[in-house]
Amino acid sequence: MGAPDAHMPPMVPFSVLDLAPVTEGGDAGLALRNSLSLARHAERLGYRRFWMAEHHNMPGIASSATAVALAYVGAGTSRIRIGAGGIMLPNHAPLVIAEQFGTLESLYPGRVDLGLGRAPGTDQGAAYALRRNLHSDENQFPRDVVELMNYFRPTEPQRVRAIPGEGLVIPVWILGSSTFGAQLAAMLGLPYAFASHFAPQQLEEALHVYRAAFRPSPHLERPYVMLGFNVFAADTDEEGEYLATSMQQAFINLSGGRPAPLPPPVRGYRDSLSPPHRALLDQVLSCSAIGAPEKVAGQIADFVERTGADELMITCQIYTHEARLRSFEIAARSMAGQL
Repeated sequence: MGAPDAHMPPMVPFSVLDLAPVTEGGDAGLALRNSLSLARHAERLGYRRFWMAEHHNMPGIASSATAVALAYVGAGTSRIRIGAGGIMLPNHAPLVIAEQFGTLESLYPGRVDLGLGRAPGTDQGAAYALRRNLHSDENQFPRDVVELMNYFRPTEPQRVRAIPGEGLVIPVWILGSSTFGAQLAAMLGLPYAFASHFAPQQLEEALHVYRAAFRPSPHLERPYVMLGFNVFAADTDEEGEYLATSMQQAFINLSGGRPAPLPPPVRGYRDSLSPPHRALLDQVLSCSAIGAPEKVAGQIADFVERTGADELMITCQIYTHEARLRSFEIAARSMAGQL
């Protein structure tokens, strides 16, 4: 083992993003029970937050009813913050989301976060099935965010009230993978979470925009950035690379219009792909740590130093639940400087 300074990342908080992966041979019930198991594991390991993401029409993701899934996780944990990473606001009326997260905050006071994104989190057919207006208006998302936040305010009289929700302190985050979300978060003085774990292309530009344009607000005095980061950690580099192939297969399937349950890992999978597909994976996984504990610690440290992240949102799509728990354990020990 090298000197501690060689691999110890700056001490920043670390959190979990969970997609409640449905594996081949499994089902949604197993996926959600595994999510609770992971949340309890993360709570013991010192993770700050446990966020779940809204996706629809995805056979490999069981967190579509995000607020319901979070209620289940909240009931089975005691300290870790629970939240949405995120709610895709174009799919919903802001009042409904205010009531849902007001309910969660009423049940689990002081533990609830609300991350908001402007993508539908699905394909066009499912977006129509959600009964939302698909008219493209870049100003609609900012208006919806402000409307939603106003439902939490206790002092201004409103014709419509969010009960539960009114008067509750529920931190709102803006999620994004482009400069649009960065500009909105900066303008509203809100924390910003960037989806660098699967869409890292505009990471540096978005960080610059957010930090340069940030306006202090009653919600936040200075910019605060949380970045998505993949970790596929195991006892050896070879095993980490092997575990990562489940997510690689899932992404290639999705990019080809064939979403499916999370497949088991395949040795040598990347080498079997065409050069364009390998290049696509290299881009998508550029914000990742893959391998044994020492290697993972160094990759995490390099990423935090390069980006100045205030917090990391760790995610990993690993087929075997036990291996997934182990990966999150290695990541936590790395972030805490315990390797």
